[in-house]
Amino acid sequence: MRDGLTTGQRGELALTVGPEHTIHLNAAGQAAGESGAVVFSTPNMINLMEHAAREALHPFLEANEESVGMTVDIAHTAATPLGADVQAVATVTAVKGKVVDFDIEAFDGAEPIGKGTHRRAIIRVDKFRERLTDKTAALPTGVVWPMHLRPDTGSLPTFPTLAVQLDGGVATVTLNRPGKLNAVDRQMTGDMEKLFAWLAGHPEVRVVIMTGAGRAFCAGDDVKEVGTLDLQEAELLSLRQARMYLAIEQLPQVFIAAVNGQAFGGGCVAAYSCDMRLASQSASFAMPEVLLGWPPGYGIAQLTHLVGKAKAIELCTTGTPINADEARQIGLVNRVVTQNRLMPEVRELADQLLRTPAEALRQTKRLFHLDQGNQPKVAYRADTDAYIRCLALPDAKEGIAAFVEKRPAHFQGP
Repeated sequence: MRDGLTTGQRGELALTVGPEHTIHLNAAGQAAGESGAVVFSTPNMINLMEHAAREALHPFLEANEESVGMTVDIAHTAATPLGADVQAVATVTAVKGKVVDFDIEAFDGAEPIGKGTHRRAIIRVDKFRERLTDKTAALPTGVVWPMHLRPDTGSLPTFPTLAVQLDGGVATVTLNRPGKLNAVDRQMTGDMEKLFAWLAGHPEVRVVIMTGAGRAFCAGDDVKEVGTLDLQEAELLSLRQARMYLAIEQLPQVFIAAVNGQAFGGGCVAAYSCDMRLASQSASFAMPEVLLGWPPGYGIAQLTHLVGKAKAIELCTTGTPINADEARQIGLVNRVVTQNRLMPEVRELADQLLRTPAEALRQTKRLFHLDQGNQPKVAYRADTDAYIRCLALPDAKEGIAAFVEKRPAHFQGP
């Protein structure tokens, strides 16, 4: 660190509060039509104040040095609206070798909005990078812990609702409840969780093909079973299924959906959670939950990311099925083939992937899902909340009864 840094040295930084810096405060029980309050969030205020301290140190750093935050103690004292100009000021209060203490404050033009203390350390970037490199090397390559489960490094279990075949570096997973159009029940959810834990522990399996037994890929959640669950059980199952499908993007394998027939609701989510999708000409896709009386319990953010907001809204609010060709046109499917060519072409694609370098393939998949951002990873919490809220209403009970009795539903209306 260069000479000259003393107490009283100041750093200043300003920004205009944009949507990305805010939080929406929407009170429980709020009256219809009220919009809540959108305000400058505490984490973003702290971030601005810390960067003001970084600015104060910048003129005193050597070429290979940088400052990093160690501690911060902040009181957020007033709310700031969207569009306001905010200024942060950091003042050095103590210099102890390469550790520097600050008083930090923030103002929005009308009044002080935050104050506190902050400590930063001066580090050598090359040494810091070496430690990060060592830590990265110690991490398990290509192996993750999906759904907070420890990877299973043992032999492949047997599954009552899944048929799994291993051939070299390829695992073919067949959803195997053909009499129920491969609907996902509690048993299949548990089987898939166990399978994904096993895949996490076996990165030598590099490609997973997912398909359905019989004439359907997957008809979605088992509606009859949903009708027997209390709300707490239904909520837990929905959360498990959301995390289960999200685990597909975390696993080291590339997943290919071979959509051989109907892919509705949760079955559609299963298909588009895979990295690539090939469909037979007889395949169809739908998000029909609204016709049963509830919104999708998970997967809306991923669908929107894949096909765009306008088409995702249409699919989820009308419940209307689309055929394989339309699915390809909107980006839901990569390729459409004849029924008898589906599995051969999926296997050809899998073999093509096996010829690529293993780590390069894993990292390429990881980067695409990383670029998608965090929003799809947390949006299912709101999805499940809305699903459970509707599942408790009479319309949902009528939707389930109509499904079981194979008749049109008669909803209550507004």
